[in-house]
Order: sequence, then structure tokens, then C-alpha cells
Amino acid sequence: MGDIYDILASRYDDINSSVDHGAMADFFLRGAERFSRRPKTALDLCCGTGSMLLELARRGLDMQGADISPNMLNTARERVTAEGFSDVLLLCQDMREFELYGTVDAITCCLDSLNHLSSTKELVRVFSLARNYLEYGGILYFDLNSKYKYENVYGDNAYILEEDGMYCGWQNFYDPKRGIAEFRLSVFEECEDGSYERSDAIQREKYFSTRTVKRALKEAGLQFCGVFGNTDFSDPADTDERLYYFAKRPEEGEELL
Repeated sequence: MGDIYDILASRYDDINSSVDHGAMADFFLRGAERFSRRPKTALDLCCGTGSMLLELARRGLDMQGADISPNMLNTARERVTAEGFSDVLLLCQDMREFELYGTVDAITCCLDSLNHLSSTKELVRVFSLARNYLEYGGILYFDLNSKYKYENVYGDNAYILEEDGMYCGWQNFYDPKRGIAEFRLSVFEECEDGSYERSDAIQREKYFSTRTVKRALKEAGLQFCGVFGNTDFSDPADTDERLYYFAKRPEEGEELL
């Protein structure tokens, strides 16, 4: 069994082509200004192939990126170098243990990356690290898959993904009592001689309720700012598949509510 993100690194952007990272970047910046101030420096945690990182770099932010997958980071390095952002620092790190060389104004963590954590304890751990590396008043922005998505979109459903030269069979299993989704994937990639190479992976995600997120943020010393159902700052609806959160490190001397 391999790691699904290393296996799909070269295809990841094609698979997620429907995600509007530009709109997400603009939404993050509007939220940062709403709840604190526009950041100048930021870390994109679990940056993957660098899509969000690049959007923010294009908007003038001094960016860093961190991801656990070497293959995803290699793709990110190629992309940022091609666009003239070769000074972007990319770190191969687990989000549960990430370290920076200094503080930043903001940390982003997109596309349900935090759902890969296995427990609330790990969620608090990541939030605590974020607090340590955020400036006073710094913004933490992240999104999480909703209960609706785990129960209705993933559930026990099966999907087939097909791209040029690639076939992926994807079977989901969801345990609502534990809030754990298990994804079993078999990927077939075409080789130069026309044969196909098979790779298998098992991936798990955990559902975190908004109540759990708020408690974890407070325990980590971060101030919950808001949760939204879309990048237009709309309130969450029962059928939203992804929820968008803003939190911040309180200003120096500011009481945590």
C-alpha cells in the first residue's frame, strides 16, 4: 500500500480542477481583513502541489509551504519556480510536527487537510503549533468536510475517476458512530509500452463538528472568528459539503473569549 498523495501527485491538479483556488485566496484575504488585517507573510500548511500558495504569492504575500508528501512538494517546486517564485520556502513536514524559522501573519490549510487527523487531540496539537507560529493578531484559515458530505457524498459509495492514461477505482466506507471515513483506492497508470501499473492505497479521514473545532481552538489558545458555508461568507447550510473557518491568535494582552 502506498500513500495516495504520492501516487496521485502528477494528477492531483487535474482531479481537483473544479476547485477555484483564486476565489478561495480572495475569500481568505477578505476574511483576514474582516477579522484582523491583511497579511504580508503566510504559511500554506499541507500545501500539496502549491495551488493556494501560488494564488497568494501572486497577490503579493511572502509565502512558505509545508507538506508531508515529497512528490507533491516536487510538483509545487516546479510550479513556483516556473512562475518566478523560486524563493518560496517549501518544507517536507508532518502538520502535526511542523516547525518554522519564525512567525507569520497567517496560516492557511485547505481542501479538508485537517480531516486527515485521527483525533481531537491531534487537532489541538496542530492548532497549538499554529498559535506558536502566528504573530499576535495573526489569522488561521482552514476548511473541513461537513457531516453531510461524509454521510451522503462519501457514505459507502463507490466512484470511478478517469483521466488520460489513468484509471482510479474508489470505494468509500463511513462509520457514523466514530465519524471515520475510509477510502480504498486502486490506481492504474499507463506506462510507455502501453501496459498499466497498479498502485493501491487506503486513506482515512475524520469528521470534526463545529462544536469540537471551537473547543479545540480555545484549548490551543486561538480565538474562533467565524464559520461559513461558502466563499461568499454565507452561513452554513445543512447540505454544504465543506465549511470554511477563521480563527486568530489574540492581540497581545487581548483576552481569549
